[in-house]
Amino acid sequence: MNWNVIYIEEAKKDFEKLDGSQQKLIRKAIEKTSKNPLSRNNGGYGIPLGNKGGHDLTGLFEVKLRGTGLRAIYKLIQTATEMLIIVVGVREDEEAYKIAFKRVNEHNL
Repeated sequence: MNWNVIYIEEAKKDFEKLDGSQQKLIRKAIEKTSKNPLSRNNGGYGIPLGNKGGHDLTGLFEVKLRGTGLRAIYKLIQTATEMLIIVVGVREDEEAYKIAFKRVNEHNL
């Protein structure tokens, strides 16, 4: 069963800023992850974040495309089997985590 993938508005803009080949790669990774976005500890594809760069991102996961530097940070809305995309793009670890922390707080996630 695939989870519904929903993007917050800022993550949509992140995605649109990527070039076509990057969009294709991240779209494919998110699509694969949506089949089982649970933590790797539970047999899924998600990498749990926890505390990153002084930001508490507990409850968030990431998908990382190592060779490209692309990542997507998401939160699972398990009651509705939805996957909410919070950050997309090529960013250094600390920057991506800082943005995710800010957006989670702005959207009360």
